[in-house]
Amino acid sequence: MNSNATHESRGFLIAAPSSGSGKTTITLGLLRLLARRGMSVQPFKCGPDYLDTMLHAMAASTGETARPGLNLDTFMASKAHVRSLFARHASTAEISVVEGVMGLFDGAEKSDGSSAEIAALLGLPVIMVIDGSKMAYSAAPMLYGYKNFDPSVNVAGVIFNRVGSASHYRYLEAAAHDVGVEPLGYLPRNSAITIDERHLGLNTSAEYDRQGIIDAMADHIEKTVNIERLLEVAAIELPEAEPARTAMRPSDKVIAVARDEAFNFIYHANIEALARYGEVRYFSPLHDETLPEADLVYLAGGYPELHAEALAENTAMRHAIAEWCRNGGATYAECGGLMYLGQTLTLADGTTHQMCGALDLDTSMQEARLTLGYRKVYPAGANGVELRGHEFHYSRISRQGEIDTIADVRNTRDQPVETKLFRVGNTIASYLHLYWGERDNLANWFF
Repeated sequence: MNSNATHESRGFLIAAPSSGSGKTTITLGLLRLLARRGMSVQPFKCGPDYLDTMLHAMAASTGETARPGLNLDTFMASKAHVRSLFARHASTAEISVVEGVMGLFDGAEKSDGSSAEIAALLGLPVIMVIDGSKMAYSAAPMLYGYKNFDPSVNVAGVIFNRVGSASHYRYLEAAAHDVGVEPLGYLPRNSAITIDERHLGLNTSAEYDRQGIIDAMADHIEKTVNIERLLEVAAIELPEAEPARTAMRPSDKVIAVARDEAFNFIYHANIEALARYGEVRYFSPLHDETLPEADLVYLAGGYPELHAEALAENTAMRHAIAEWCRNGGATYAECGGLMYLGQTLTLADGTTHQMCGALDLDTSMQEARLTLGYRKVYPAGANGVELRGHEFHYSRISRQGEIDTIADVRNTRDQPVETKLFRVGNTIASYLHLYWGERDNLANWFF
């Protein structure tokens, strides 16, 4: 297949000067709005965030179709992989919507790995989201800077957020016109959708209507944003998708993946990689009592602290997982999965809940502080192999027994960090979220 061939498609990247400008709100609303129009919409997220991709998938789904949210990250994977991943999934959709990360040019080092780099790599027009609540014509020099700072980045349009009135928007619209950035509309401030975006994902209770809020976002956008013009601006040439990689070898292996309200931070490309080695079967540590028959158990990250009591009460599953690990069953656990494999989990209020007891350590939400950042991982004895991943958690290991660590872990500046990659028998666990969508690292360890 000729990977240099192109065909016409639609796509754009939503960016902003900084976090908190409204990227996620506008992205979710646009995804729902386009899906309502009967379009097949493929969502993507720049960077390592696994919460936004879940919300994107929810917003872009209709009654008949569901597409996963995918991560585009040039720190955790090569540019070639990012380009191929985008082309393959975008080629089966009518339009691709990419949400940026932080500010447009914020990357792991300067603009390396930034939304701007992704936009230039994929030939995507950038739609800026500007908080217009405290400015008028001063938007002109701001937009001029973003449009002209890097000629390889096509800042094609702007949506102004938190605008006071239609007359206020006219000043902002004139500013955009004067610097050659297409004004695509605005969003008045609306308390119905002014919500903590982290809370939107965190709160999984049935009475919290995330679908209703996303619908409200779409309704709000539809009134004052020029969707027809946005679709015209979004015309792109999409590279021919590289063929999907097939199974590495004939295999009847089964990979059991934890997925429920407590464990759901999963990179979709990681699952695609595992599926090349065998059948992926999902199970719930919250609701199931037995493990599926499997060759590998993958305990993904998530929010076990929000479901600690229910996890503790499911003694049948805790004992099944502990027995599996003690008997040498291949197990990989990351972040929330690590917490679940420990002896106990202590919540912020001081209550302590029994976990699986497969690892001699305790975790706690008390005295919590955010640990955040990209990580480089060098497994011992792997002859210079470098793995890439991300770390994001508020909990901490409050007690640790004698557990072997099997890697040197460093940050983007190659400075050592305290994070460990533990191994006990055939169980590997860490606070790290590794990305093996490109290199099959996890599968290679076990298979």
